Amino acid sequence: MHPTLVDLGFLHLRTYGVLVAAGFLLCWHIIERISGRKDLSNLLVSLMVAGITGARAAYVIENWSGFSKRLADIIRIDQGGLVFYGGLILALCVFAAWCIIKKENVLSLADLCATVVPLGHAFGRLGCFFYGCCYGRLSDSLIAVSFPMHSPAWYEQLSAGLIPPTARCSLPVLPTQLFEAAALLVLFAVTLSLYVKFNPKGAKPKARGIVAGAYLCIYAVMRFALEYLRGDPRAEVGPLSIAQTISFAIFATGLAFLVASRFTMKTALRKEIVQGNTPTPHGA
Repeated sequence: MHPTLVDLGFLHLRTYGVLVAAGFLLCWHIIERISGRKDLSNLLVSLMVAGITGARAAYVIENWSGFSKRLADIIRIDQGGLVFYGGLILALCVFAAWCIIKKENVLSLADLCATVVPLGHAFGRLGCFFYGCCYGRLSDSLIAVSFPMHSPAWYEQLSAGLIPPTARCSLPVLPTQLFEAAALLVLFAVTLSLYVKFNPKGAKPKARGIVAGAYLCIYAVMRFALEYLRGDPRAEVGPLSIAQTISFAIFATGLAFLVASRFTMKTALRKEIVQGNTPTPHGA
């Protein structure tokens, strides 16, 4: 845990913020590189602002009992407290509005953005590890880690009576932040490969919506499973955490993208056959 990267009195940089900014800039560069488009800066900045705003709003709502007594802390994102699904939902709303206003193809642009989201998210999870939030369950395994005094895990275990106030660190917990970061990097490799395969440079896309659909479905399953390893306090909906509940909706949205992708592929193929660009299969 290393929440502060630079502290010179006049210059105070949080590790989480630096990693999020670095991830965003890297994703921006990759988007321009693989698409050749230089006109998406306003969209990308809007999505980042929407992501942070939605993630913070979801965290505040989930922990309103505490924030209701200290309203000034609502905007203190430097102290941690973001819920990814909240950011994703608001970013999706902004994205849809952008496509309508700019008359962009929703599926094509969704594929482009979805390609890099896992990479940016992985940077965010690394930031979570350095801040100490989003930690896992208690564990005595070799991969478990202990966070220092005054970390989120330390405070939670102190309030639960698991450690004394003099404890110099928390009890060992699973580093779920690193688990998710690693899984997201693998997912990024998948989305990037899909984008390159179905969106060849200088040619029409072979399919639209397949990258976005794959990302949403795979991440929903991944997040649902990882929630069972989390140890930090989270809101619940019956036997499931709120993130697991939202995962069902995210998975359904991903399926909708995949169905739309299949439909557009069939439509494009029919047009090519009618126009004589593709030979009609023998015996058809």
